[in-house]
Amino acid sequence: MPTADDVQLGNNVKIFHPDLVNLYGCTIGDETKIGTFVEIQKNVVVGSRVKISSHTFICEGVTIEDEVLIAHGVMFTNDLYPRATNEDGSLKTDDDWETLKTLVKRRASIGSNATILPNVTIGENAIVGSGAVVTRDVPDYAIVAGVPARLIGDVRQP
Repeated sequence: MPTADDVQLGNNVKIFHPDLVNLYGCTIGDETKIGTFVEIQKNVVVGSRVKISSHTFICEGVTIEDEVLIAHGVMFTNDLYPRATNEDGSLKTDDDWETLKTLVKRRASIGSNATILPNVTIGENAIVGSGAVVTRDVPDYAIVAGVPARLIGDVRQP
């Protein structure tokens, strides 16, 4: 199983097809479900009762609070201007990166194939539409969609 020894798993965590999931250096809360072909990197914190669907990538710097839904193929990023090498042509190391943070608040839902850029907060109970590219903060209870993601509604209003 590709789950590293430095992963902290809460009680009753369900990992579907553990041999096809890559977890290292992360913390996963109680009763969370993790689908096939998911990678969760070091220093990620995932809350309790979260559902992470297949083919999702959660990079270093992401915090996901309780009861969040991450649909299929969601991609988180943590660098606005990524490069493989430094100016002198040498390969970048961990010391050359500045990891930017992302917060997904309680009970938010992120639709399939959404891309979440770093330095954003997705608000409590917010919904991010499928295929959206989130480039800025999403308010609590907001519904956003599009490229870039724009406010299209409020979950409290029918």
